[in-house]
Amino acid sequence: MLRFIIRILGNVVALYVASIIVPGFVVSGSWEQYLIAGLVFGLLNLLVRPILKVISFPLILLTLGMFTAIINILMLWILDYLVSFITIEGFLALIGATIIVSVVNLFFSMIAKVA
Repeated sequence: MLRFIIRILGNVVALYVASIIVPGFVVSGSWEQYLIAGLVFGLLNLLVRPILKVISFPLILLTLGMFTAIINILMLWILDYLVSFITIEGFLALIGATIIVSVVNLFFSMIAKVA
């Protein structure tokens, strides 16, 4: 349970950092919206991402793991679709936000493994 809470907080921080750094990635609202978006993103990563990885396993194997970047992009796009206060304006903003979110979540996943 503690690991899931750390991952949700990591998602919140990652979305905040991405909204600051990436032009075209906007989270409108206060910290409550970031918390809701982090929770939804955590649930998406917990429930939908493993299914997508199993379905696309041949493509992941064929591209030596590079297709997981497409899955990460798809997860952030689904979050934009589900949560009305997140706006992604263009494909470059989506790619930039995905890179930032992935790097920040990598840091928080290392913290979660220790906890």
